[in-house]
Amino acid sequence: MAGQLTIDTLKASTGVLATQNGMTGICKAWVNFNGTAATIRASFNVSSITRNGTGDYTVAFTTAMPNTNYAVVNGQGIPSNAASNAVDYPTGGKLTTSYNTVFYQTAVPTDNTLMMQAVFSS
Repeated sequence: MAGQLTIDTLKASTGVLATQNGMTGICKAWVNFNGTAATIRASFNVSSITRNGTGDYTVAFTTAMPNTNYAVVNGQGIPSNAASNAVDYPTGGKLTTSYNTVFYQTAVPTDNTLMMQAVFSS
């Protein structure tokens, strides 16, 4: 198309090809999954979801995070009758290659059919 600019590569100031996992300040991984079946609907840099038990999941990265200081942002499809909800990271649950997360509803671990998480790291 005339007048349309296409960018084929993104290079860091050093001239080295930059990838999403090598850049700071952007999302390094995200996933939309069915927690009941532990099936991924769509994702970036997430290789698998393991259901460890009711409401308890391990999310594995395709490319590891540089350290365990990453932040995970959560979103869930919450039933209209839910009194409260929370997501917890059990002790030792964050590794550079994966993290463990538990979804609670009214203080009880609960499976959820719509789970969404995004990971940000340096």
